[in-house]
Amino acid sequence: MTNAARRAYSLDALRGYAILTMVLSATVVGGILPGWMYHAQTPPPTHEFNPLLPGLTWVDLVFPFFLFAMGAAFPFSIKKRREKGESRLRLVIDAVLRGFQLAFFAIFIQHFYPYMLSSPQDLRSWLLAIICFAVLFPMFMRLPWNMPQWAHVAVKVGAYAIAVVMLAVTDYAAGPFSLYTSNVIILLLANMAVFGSVIYIFTMDNWLARITVMVVLLGLTLSGEIAGSWTKAVFDYSPLSWLYKFDYLKYLFIVLPGSMAGDYLLQWMRSDNAGDGVEPGRWRASACMMLALTLIVSNLVCLYSRYLVANVIISLILLFAMRLVLSRPVGSARLWVRLLHLGAALLLIGLCFEPFQGGIKKDYATISYFFVTSGLACMALIVFHVICDYFKCRRSTAFLVMSGQNPMVAYVAGDLLIMPVLNICGVLAPFMSLMYSSPWLGFLQGVVLTTLSLLVTMFFTRIKWYWRT
Repeated sequence: MTNAARRAYSLDALRGYAILTMVLSATVVGGILPGWMYHAQTPPPTHEFNPLLPGLTWVDLVFPFFLFAMGAAFPFSIKKRREKGESRLRLVIDAVLRGFQLAFFAIFIQHFYPYMLSSPQDLRSWLLAIICFAVLFPMFMRLPWNMPQWAHVAVKVGAYAIAVVMLAVTDYAAGPFSLYTSNVIILLLANMAVFGSVIYIFTMDNWLARITVMVVLLGLTLSGEIAGSWTKAVFDYSPLSWLYKFDYLKYLFIVLPGSMAGDYLLQWMRSDNAGDGVEPGRWRASACMMLALTLIVSNLVCLYSRYLVANVIISLILLFAMRLVLSRPVGSARLWVRLLHLGAALLLIGLCFEPFQGGIKKDYATISYFFVTSGLACMALIVFHVICDYFKCRRSTAFLVMSGQNPMVAYVAGDLLIMPVLNICGVLAPFMSLMYSSPWLGFLQGVVLTTLSLLVTMFFTRIKWYWRT
């Protein structure tokens, strides 16, 4: 493979896996599945939030994996532009604009989810949701027609104007329009897009500076609850509380390590190691992939079941075994070794913090949660790199790659298009009633709805209608 032809499909696949499992976790039937099918702090059957309940499930990994993939994309979207001569000021301005676009996206979609528009949901709420989905296309994609630049800008501005009018004149079930009504996941992504990008812009060639930022952030986070301290003043300060809270910045513990993995991935793409045909043997690649996957599963099982000592021992054994398998690395294995070292460091730091703050938790997120999930995301990137970029399983992973290339569509297609259409057609209510009859059918509901979201996303990706900020 030549350097020019090399592409990191694994990053798209990781992002696609994260967004599809995010949709799946939100569409399975509540209350009747095993506890590990939901967030660890909201167990069945009541799903009442219990912040004292430690543990980690696969559902708790999907958002960190997406954040990690976001950080890993920084070298491709930012570093390449810097190398082409763009100024840091231009890059910072674009990062801020991207953050505001994502924040608007978070506010707009949240107001037009059908359950926000009426209770019970009715034809008006479903039609408004579909209109919202349609308006998002000119807002976030570049139209494929041959038009002058000013026309593209005019269409985009017009779409935003329509969205603002919709927000202003629509009646909502929960009360009038509010800036504080937003999708918290997208709002977190908006903050990460700004702060993560700006930090990367000024540290892209200096890992020590990036790690220093993380250490400073760790100190501010751990001391931010001390009454009367200057750190608490920093922690509590927010000029626009609907948009920014210092507490959001804790997720940089995932995004910035992701940017480090992205640096490694970009180095692999630009290296000539694979160009001379020297690659690790297939058995090494398969063993590395299986060990990385086993490490992810073993941490989920042990942390959820609270086998903490066993988890540390098993993790050390698996990490050591991976390093043995990757001894004297060549070609792609050099990338795997670097990701292994980064992931091992993050995972072990996270496991050392695990007893702190009452055990690992997604909500309220503990320090161990950020580092453990970052370490496991490194392992997931190894798994997808072996499958997508070493074995080149293009067709079997196309659904992940295409979803990862158009994640904004995948995220909202279910709530703003598929569910409204199914409701209008009158097939959703009897379908969902049937799905509550057994755990297997409850899981099948999530699979069916996720598959429909996937098909919609693949369609728009195939015709190159990408939503971009």
